[in-house]
Amino acid sequence: MKTLADLLLLGDARLYESCDPVLQAELPLVYGWVADMDNVMKEIRIKYNFGRAIAAPQLGIMKRLIYMNIDKPVVFINPELHNLSAELFELWDDCMSFPNLLVKVKRHQSLTIKYLDENWQPQQWQMEGALSELLQHEYDHLNGVLCTMRAIDDKSFKWRG
Repeated sequence: MKTLADLLLLGDARLYESCDPVLQAELPLVYGWVADMDNVMKEIRIKYNFGRAIAAPQLGIMKRLIYMNIDKPVVFINPELHNLSAELFELWDDCMSFPNLLVKVKRHQSLTIKYLDENWQPQQWQMEGALSELLQHEYDHLNGVLCTMRAIDDKSFKWRG
């Protein structure tokens, strides 16, 4: 079982790599990966008091897999973002891989995410606001993009207070 000690931190080269798709033959592995992601997210919540979702590469699992648990657990296998709104909004973003740093970014107000669920069934979800932002952040991880790379300007960084 992976723990908080396994979380990749800012500067780890693996955080800047693009991930490979999850193959259907790897579906049995997804359950273990999700259990690890859930465990680390719970530890982040206890230690830092935040954490709604985590991307597999943050644990060195270089696969296109996102786990979200707000009201209930949701597994996003090989997600794709569609219908990104032209309307953007600004926010202070945080990340488990640098838990004390906040970065001001712009995100799309709404989007559609298409993905496979843990039963390899195609799903689609229209998201707005906070959920849209969250999935854009996690999706970026799958492409080796951190919110530090999306900072609005060189003054868009602050310590969590």
